[in-house]
Amino acid sequence: MPEERALSFACRGAWLYGIVSLPAAPHPRGVLIVVGGPQYRAGSHRQFTLLARDLAAAGIPAMRFDYRGMGDSEGELRNFENVDEDLRAAIDRFFLEVPGMKEVVLWGLCDGASAAAMYAPQDARVGGLVLLNPWVRTEEGAARATIKHYYRARLFDARLWKKIAGGQFDLKASLRSLWQDLGKAFRPRPASASASVAVGSGAPLPERMQAALTRFGGRVLVVLSGADLTAQEFADLSARPGAWQRLLATPRFTKQKIDKADHTFSRRPWQDQVSNWTRDWLRSW
Repeated sequence: MPEERALSFACRGAWLYGIVSLPAAPHPRGVLIVVGGPQYRAGSHRQFTLLARDLAAAGIPAMRFDYRGMGDSEGELRNFENVDEDLRAAIDRFFLEVPGMKEVVLWGLCDGASAAAMYAPQDARVGGLVLLNPWVRTEEGAARATIKHYYRARLFDARLWKKIAGGQFDLKASLRSLWQDLGKAFRPRPASASASVAVGSGAPLPERMQAALTRFGGRVLVVLSGADLTAQEFADLSARPGAWQRLLATPRFTKQKIDKADHTFSRRPWQDQVSNWTRDWLRSW
């Protein structure tokens, strides 16, 4: 049976806490689960706990931990763009716990996926990424995804028309919200969004993510939920002609989708499918 070991390690004077799941004979490629959101190391619906145990049962060492300011860890709360030091400290400790490990794969959901993608080019020990519903949010992208996927679905929802017929639906407020989304979706793009502009720290998040993944050069597994606007925003962005589309078309990217899954893959069959895809992908190279 795999062993689970509680860990504490320092990062900039704060103590961070995590758990490593260790097989008896660990594979040389381990998985560090990167927390997203206001989350902690167990994950929504215990997803991260179950994933780590599934991987360890298959011989793959896995570690999950809390950033500074989240869960049990000390320090001030920080967002996903300010956790590079936390990730480096966690990887350092992971390698100490698994001496035979040669490289690590970062596995993240939502803005945890984005944090992993932007960190990966900085650390040669990172050999791959698993990105679930990556967060690439912009006002324009969110509005486009809402119009395309939310409003379109609502038009064919019989329950909506029953509410309208029964006077139980605020049509004016809904139309006002739609008009606002249309304005955001089709506003002129700023000059900084042009492909000709160098990507810097002030560039929009999608451009910085694309640049980081291009610099990284390692293998990437992308898993999307079919019933999630965050996933739809990423899918729409990567389907447009341009740098994102070219990047995801390269052989080092593998893409999977669960059509009916929600943002956090809340049902056990969805979680199991993600675990199976992760395990099989890790063994494929």
